Amino acid sequence: MADNKKNPTQVEDTGHVWDGIRELNNPCPRWWLNSLYLSGLLVIVYFILYPSLPLVNDSTKGLLGWTQINEFKEDMAKVEEIRAPFENKLAAMSMEEILADQEMLNYAIGSSKVLYGDNCAACHGTGGAPAEGAGYPNLTDDDWLYGGSVNDIAMSIANGRAGTMPAHANLLTTEEVDQLVQFVIDSSNGVPTEAGLALYNAKGCFACHGADAKGVKAMGSANLTDKIWRFSGAEDQIRYSILHGVNDASDPETRVAVMPQWSEKMAIMIEARTYAIEEGEDPNEIDWDDELEGDEAERLTETEIKKLAVYVHQFGGGQ
Repeated sequence: MADNKKNPTQVEDTGHVWDGIRELNNPCPRWWLNSLYLSGLLVIVYFILYPSLPLVNDSTKGLLGWTQINEFKEDMAKVEEIRAPFENKLAAMSMEEILADQEMLNYAIGSSKVLYGDNCAACHGTGGAPAEGAGYPNLTDDDWLYGGSVNDIAMSIANGRAGTMPAHANLLTTEEVDQLVQFVIDSSNGVPTEAGLALYNAKGCFACHGADAKGVKAMGSANLTDKIWRFSGAEDQIRYSILHGVNDASDPETRVAVMPQWSEKMAIMIEARTYAIEEGEDPNEIDWDDELEGDEAERLTETEIKKLAVYVHQFGGGQ
C-alpha cells in the first residue's frame, strides 16, 4: 500500500508471481484497518437499535422501535393537524361559497392536485385535456354536455355519466348516413343546408340533439354546431358514431363512453337539494335520515368531490 515505505526486498514474499510481478505481504494501513473495525461496530449498533433481522412471521424491532411506516404516519399526522382547520371549514361550505372565498379556493385547488392525479388524470389528462382522439371529455373548454356550473360538475363526478346514442346502422340507408354526416360537418362550420336539416328532423335526431342541434343538457347529447368533438371530427369517425352509436348494448361495435360513479350518496344529496330549491324549500331543512338509506356507495367523500368540482371548474371551462 502507498503508506508502507519499506524496501520491497525487506517485505515478506507470498510466493505468488503473475507475469513477472511478485505479490508482497505488505500490511494494510492502520487508518484503513481502523475504519474497517469501526464499520463493523456500527453494524452491531444498528442491529441493536433498528429493525434488522427477519424472523418467521416478523422481524426484530430494535431498541428504538423505529419503522419507516411509523415515521410516515407521524409526518402525516402533523400535516393533517395543519390541514384540519381548513378541512373543517371547507366541509361546512357550499361550492359557491368556496369559489367566493379566495383563501379557501386556494386551499381547495392546492389540496386537489394529488386527488385529481390519483382519480381523474388517467382519463382526462393531467391538465384536464386528454390525448387527442382518446374519447374522454376535455375539461378545459366551454363544451359541457351536462352543464359546466360547479354544481353540475359535482353531480357528474358524484353520479357518473353514461349517455347513450342509438346505433343507426340498421335504421338508415347508406345515402341517408352520408347526408347526415355532411349535415354534421356543415353544422359545425355554421352552414347547415335545408336538405340536411330536413333529414335531421325526419329521422328524429332533433329529439336528442335539439331543434337547433346544440344538444340537450338533460340528456347530455352533443352539440353538433361547434368544432368540439368528443371522439373526432373526421368524416369517417362521424359516420362511425352514427352507425354504431355510443353505449348501445345492441351493437358490439358501439363506442363505450362511461364516467364512473364516485359517490352515490352525494348524488342523492345534490338531487335532493336541487329539488328543494326548485320547490322553494330550505335545503338546510332536508331530513337526510328520510332521504338516505345508509348503504349508499362512496368511493370519494363529499368534501373530496367538492374539492374536485372546484378544481375542475378552475381549469377554465367552468360556466
